[in-house]
Amino acid sequence: MLFADRGHDHDKYRRPPWERGIRSVIAERGQPHGSGLGTFRRIVERTISWLHGFRRLRIRRERRGDIHEAFLGLATCLITHHHVQRLC
Repeated sequence: MLFADRGHDHDKYRRPPWERGIRSVIAERGQPHGSGLGTFRRIVERTISWLHGFRRLRIRRERRGDIHEAFLGLATCLITHHHVQRLC
């Protein structure tokens, strides 16, 4: 599922996910706020900020995508480990 804000309320943004079979929830322009999309947006923005806490991921210097993806995996593992430790 794809969530987007009002700035993406246009056919050129709605059509590509639909053609790939991805359900999209895009806030409509002119409608009052309170659609509930903000709760999902905060989760995504918070997760991106956690990943940006790792300097190597903040600015991509690796030319090879597989190396960058490996660093993303390591960062995700470290973030998860940190949060599991807080729960125990």
